[in-house]
Amino acid sequence: MSSALTDLFPFPIVQAPMAGGVSVPQLAAAVCEAGGLGFLAAGYKTADGMYQEIKQIRSLTGRPFGVNVFMPQPEYADPAAVDVYAHQLAGEATWYEAELGDPDSGRDDGFEAKLVVLRDNPVPVVSFHFGVPSREVVDTLHRVGTFVLAAATTPDEARAVEQAGADAVIAQGIEAGGHQGTHRDVPETDGSGLGLLSLIAQVREAVSIPIVAAGGIMRGGQIAGVLAAGASAAQLGTAFLATPESGANALHKRALTNPLFVRTELTRAFSGRPARGLVNRFVREHGPYAPAAYPEIHHLTSPLRKAAAKAGDAQGMALWAGQGHRMARELPAGQLVEVLAGELASARASLTGGGVL
Repeated sequence: MSSALTDLFPFPIVQAPMAGGVSVPQLAAAVCEAGGLGFLAAGYKTADGMYQEIKQIRSLTGRPFGVNVFMPQPEYADPAAVDVYAHQLAGEATWYEAELGDPDSGRDDGFEAKLVVLRDNPVPVVSFHFGVPSREVVDTLHRVGTFVLAAATTPDEARAVEQAGADAVIAQGIEAGGHQGTHRDVPETDGSGLGLLSLIAQVREAVSIPIVAAGGIMRGGQIAGVLAAGASAAQLGTAFLATPESGANALHKRALTNPLFVRTELTRAFSGRPARGLVNRFVREHGPYAPAAYPEIHHLTSPLRKAAAKAGDAQGMALWAGQGHRMARELPAGQLVEVLAGELASARASLTGGGVL
């Protein structure tokens, strides 16, 4: 990674932007203060909501931070399939005494308005998910001094990120919790994603820009592993989800290590796009029938998810988590960064000393 970018954060540790209220300013600031790169998640917020969080994090830390933005989505959805799924969810609405959401509540997530804010009030780093911005968008952010990153799940997507002029690519393996950052949502490829180490190797041969590795990373030894494989930094989400600064629901935090939830899987049940979460009743009952329709299904199920959380029912919530969720540690975010950095140093020492990682 270019020295200008790595100079922003002493440790090669990036806190993943987790939308839906998890990546709050307090979490991102704590990570930044400890020497990592904290991220705010602009997804599902208005442009003004994003701006208010930027102001808040600036009041909490003077260190560099990032903001993640969702790309606008093309119209893939079949309205008839969305209607069928809504009919299937009628029982859930009755159970939770909630109305289903309007699937046509918008698909661009306020993209242009957020870009205006980010150009008028520049932040150190901006990353993009669900696609790659145009060269023009990247250039405008570069002109105000912002480093640009974008997620990729395949070598071809990484090439698109490089061609857009981004400073680095976030290589997201299939192990990652939450939504896969695929540039096109093609149902035929569900479940065929690449594991992180294989993805890093292929992306490294496909592009010349630096790589930030994401997917299932929970320990400093794993960070050492992805750095040895060719990444310049590691992005961790689930590891920070359990911290006290995280805005995740307490039920979600406890579920990460609750033996009731034994595995994760990629599901379209809650949003219409593949996302990895803990397998609960909602995923089992509705996942096989959810259509490829993002953000329509996200809007449709939003009231159900909120009602389930209010009722204290984790079986109806979207419990996003990566494959390493059972390794979650309930440490303050700053302390977690320090522990990870210590583990990374020990792992590197073992490698250079000829020991076993």
